[in-house]
Amino acid sequence: MKEKNSLIKSLIEIIPLILFFITNAKYGIIFATKTFVITTLIALIVSYLYFKKVSTPLLITSFLVLIFGGLTIFFKDPTFIKLKPTIVYLLFSSFLFLGLKLKKNFLKIYLSSLIKLNNLGWDILTKRWSLFFLAMAILNEIIWRNFSTDFWVSFKVFGFLPLTIIFTILQQSLIKKYSIK
Repeated sequence: MKEKNSLIKSLIEIIPLILFFITNAKYGIIFATKTFVITTLIALIVSYLYFKKVSTPLLITSFLVLIFGGLTIFFKDPTFIKLKPTIVYLLFSSFLFLGLKLKKNFLKIYLSSLIKLNNLGWDILTKRWSLFFLAMAILNEIIWRNFSTDFWVSFKVFGFLPLTIIFTILQQSLIKKYSIK
């Protein structure tokens, strides 16, 4: 049941991104952004109806999609939607780093029901994720400022997601090393 829910959660969160990619290829970035905003709202509602709650990352991302997508649509300027991933990644990175400074490991709070690590393991994993999010913010800036909008949209779907999956897989040895039973 847990795996089924995880798959459903992933699908709910990735479908708006896939539709963003498809509509951008056919109709351009402004129409794609409209599609992204609408499907993100639908994903938020479906997530709530199915799980009776909305995950914090989905809530934050949805809020920023609405703000930056709305600005993109209103001003007909794709710069706003291109900035959204940078801001999301910087927020997540800052939030995790701030938690460590305040002796409050937010990653542990968020994932402790799924992963059991000792405190050192949680701190290392949190630092890694913080740095990963920072690197992703920098990568987004490099790509949207130096490549075409179509390339950026493609990389958003086929670059950022695989990089995140690869990074997650690479954390398995750390998780095994610091795992508690």
